[in-house]
Amino acid sequence: MPQTPPKFVILDRDGVVNLDSDQFIKTPDEWVPIDGSLEAIAALNQAGYRVVIASNQSGIGRGLFEMSALNAMHEKMHTSLARVGGRVDAVFFCPHTAADGCECRKPKPGMLEQISERFGIELRGVPIVGDSLRDLEAGVAVGCAPHLVRSGKGLKTLDKGGLPPGTQVHDDLRAFARWLTGNGGGQRPPAQSAHGAG
Repeated sequence: MPQTPPKFVILDRDGVVNLDSDQFIKTPDEWVPIDGSLEAIAALNQAGYRVVIASNQSGIGRGLFEMSALNAMHEKMHTSLARVGGRVDAVFFCPHTAADGCECRKPKPGMLEQISERFGIELRGVPIVGDSLRDLEAGVAVGCAPHLVRSGKGLKTLDKGGLPPGTQVHDDLRAFARWLTGNGGGQRPPAQSAHGAG
């Protein structure tokens, strides 16, 4: 009988938790939560799920903002979450650009391997929620269950196709949390499965 995955959820940040920008999110003022996303994390916590963020932040490697700005954004996120009874256990991020050839920049799975090691858990079957193909590809490489949200770049990602087989599609993080907590995460939502194309 397959082992039940741990009650653990991995989220991309930009476009899933907060509004995204093609110009990057560079300051705490630019970090604006997507409507309902903080409450969604709180609902996951209340259902017993630990929530971790895994985010590419190449703006650091490009010199667009400093580590201090990223820390300030995450402090704002943690404070905002606490106000609604939510918590993120850790934020993992890759500061590198694609040219750096690192192992942690999604779609490579290095960041997720770090999460597995830090928390001492197998990620097989653990949901990863993202708005881009690279989020899902990184997750699938370590056995995560891929979930695409239509927020952020999600609609463009959906239109392009080529999603990993078994990808579940949700309107946003709030819809994903409602599905996971109401469904136990055991079954795919009806008429919401995106079949890998291409």
